[in-house]
Amino acid sequence: MSKGRKISMMEQIKQHTSIRKYQDKPIPQQVMDNIFTAIQMAPSWINGQQYSVVRVTDKGAREQLAALAGNQKYIADAAEFLVFCADFNRIQKACEYEGVKFEVDSPDFLTIATTDVGIAMGQAIVVAESFGLGTVAIGGVRRATDDIIQLLALPKYVFPISGLCIGYPDEQPLVKPRLPREAVIHTNTYKETTREQLEAYNEEMLSYMQKRGTNSTWTQGVANFYSKGYSAYSAVVDSMKKQGFNK
Repeated sequence: MSKGRKISMMEQIKQHTSIRKYQDKPIPQQVMDNIFTAIQMAPSWINGQQYSVVRVTDKGAREQLAALAGNQKYIADAAEFLVFCADFNRIQKACEYEGVKFEVDSPDFLTIATTDVGIAMGQAIVVAESFGLGTVAIGGVRRATDDIIQLLALPKYVFPISGLCIGYPDEQPLVKPRLPREAVIHTNTYKETTREQLEAYNEEMLSYMQKRGTNSTWTQGVANFYSKGYSAYSAVVDSMKKQGFNK
């Protein structure tokens, strides 16, 4: 890869925004093949590849998913919708093949699988955007997990973690400010975020949100979400147990 290409990729990454309005335009299969290759070439724990992706092309299924994920209509509108899943079903089959017992007996199994999912999705996003596409991740697929598991026919040891809308953008949202680097990137030891850092970031975020017609800071946004508890995702734990994630 040339030096110029690296700069171009960095500029692309720095301009990342979530896209929720899409053109009615299909994505060429060759482009999707590149995205799928990026997903499969993602690094994973022990090369176990503890994830799978369900590409949902059926219009009716898309509309159901949009409703189940919190009435997010762009799930139905986007050219493509992928559901990234934690997947130990193949691992169970590999253990069976080798004549050994498999059991999801540690919470670290979910750490492994969700990390694999996150890395694979990250690569999908970068490659999709390199083709001029827009994306938005959909954590709402965990709102009605029992229904989504049934809709996608997910077997035991497979669990939906996040969706991903992909399509040609029909909007140009501003790039959302990020936390200051020193609050996120630490050297040698962790340094707790200071009140001054939060206040500075709040000012930056407020300016951004006012351009979108609202008055909200970062601390207000996250505090509002987490102070209400996790009621919208209350079924997740029970669904995980049904899928074999017992711990």
